[in-house]
Amino acid sequence: MNIPDSDTVLLFTRYGMGHAEPELQLKLAAAYLRLLDEHSILPAAICFYTEGVRLATDGSPVLELLQSLEARGVRLILCSTCLNYYNLVDQVKAGIVGGMTDIIEAQRQAAKVISL
Repeated sequence: MNIPDSDTVLLFTRYGMGHAEPELQLKLAAAYLRLLDEHSILPAAICFYTEGVRLATDGSPVLELLQSLEARGVRLILCSTCLNYYNLVDQVKAGIVGGMTDIIEAQRQAAKVISL
């Protein structure tokens, strides 16, 4: 098992990555997560809020990548308020359902926070 880089936290706030058409956003997110996994570039945590929580739920095209990263020690934190808002709590397939306090704590402990 690799040890995550305890200085970095990633934020996913969209169902994908960047500002583009939805298909491109998902393609970029998949490529990014796949490269992290393949090259063992492991952040301490990945936080998901707003539409980003959809990435860790049933049917997500990046679910297997997230599960692989989680199995390698990366903490995946999903916003409970957002999951409730989108009625997705029962569809979570990776990570933990946390509160904003958990997300803030992950960011506080990080030397670097990257918003995707």
